[in-house]
Amino acid sequence: MIYLAYFIFTGLLSTFVTFIIIVVMRRLGIVDKARKDERKIHKKTIPLGGGLAIFISFFVVIGLIVLFGGHFVHDVVPRNLLGLFFGGLVLMIGGLLDDRYILRPRYQILFPVIASLVIIGFGIGPHSISNPFGGTWNLAEWHIQIDGLGNFVVLADMLVFFWLMGMMFTTKFLDGLDGLVAGIVSIGACIIFFLSLQREWYQPDVAMLAIVFAGAVLGFLVWNWNPAKIFLGEGGSLFTGFMLGCLAIISGGKIATTLLVVAIPVLDVMRVIVRRIQKKKPVYIGDNEHLHFRLLESGFSQRQAVLLLYAISLLFGISALFLQSSQKLIALIFLFILMILVGVWFSRHDAQRS
Repeated sequence: MIYLAYFIFTGLLSTFVTFIIIVVMRRLGIVDKARKDERKIHKKTIPLGGGLAIFISFFVVIGLIVLFGGHFVHDVVPRNLLGLFFGGLVLMIGGLLDDRYILRPRYQILFPVIASLVIIGFGIGPHSISNPFGGTWNLAEWHIQIDGLGNFVVLADMLVFFWLMGMMFTTKFLDGLDGLVAGIVSIGACIIFFLSLQREWYQPDVAMLAIVFAGAVLGFLVWNWNPAKIFLGEGGSLFTGFMLGCLAIISGGKIATTLLVVAIPVLDVMRVIVRRIQKKKPVYIGDNEHLHFRLLESGFSQRQAVLLLYAISLLFGISALFLQSSQKLIALIFLFILMILVGVWFSRHDAQRS
């Protein structure tokens, strides 16, 4: 019941804070104006910076829990929380600057890189991950001593960096339809919550982090559902992926589980990058190649496309609660093959239209 209470409280707080952010962003002129663009499908000027509401709500509640709740003493320690806070703060600052001044890509990427390094600097990372064929892989074997900065754990820290960068840019590229990122990320957080309460994995502190984060995201979703009254903005689209990626790491390397929830978006990002390279386009320049835009072209409404992608994420997320490591690998391979087939179908469809 305590988890449910914090979930509801965080959701209500986030709903209220998001409303305040809507008003503030309008007054500051930090908005996404409607314009003729194949990727801009909204018809009105919409405030940006919604990720700030998630950030504030999440850390306010986490702070209250630390002060009065008696949690975060076992699986999650203060160092973890500080790393999440400062890494998230970097993304919020960079995101607001980008929403206001539209930074060039080479400056945009600095903030997720710094946020990932913050997590590494605070020592957040798995010491081992499950081997799908049995046993575990030890990631803490190779160390490099750096004077004044401690140990650089080569495999673990490299995994953390590339994992977080991948998760952040997955949610960034996914942020194209109202409510899409918020819904899928909240599904991922809820799956990690339920997995952390299973007897063989029991991690109450991780479960608390996950359910509070889910509440913060769902409170924002109240205002972000189609037709959206506010968008995540650059910081929010990165922060949601950052937090989901960090939850997977802090929970003991539940990377395969998290991947199953976001597998379709991750594979879609990979497919789109390949298509942009084939077309000799810069990979960082947005277009309408993403699956969610293709669903709209196929006749889906925004809500229908979003609900379909929710259903896929929820289906594979729930399956992760019951699958063993090797079975999760099989499921990921199946999704990979499916996305290849989808990519081939889209390519043939484009060729027929041209």
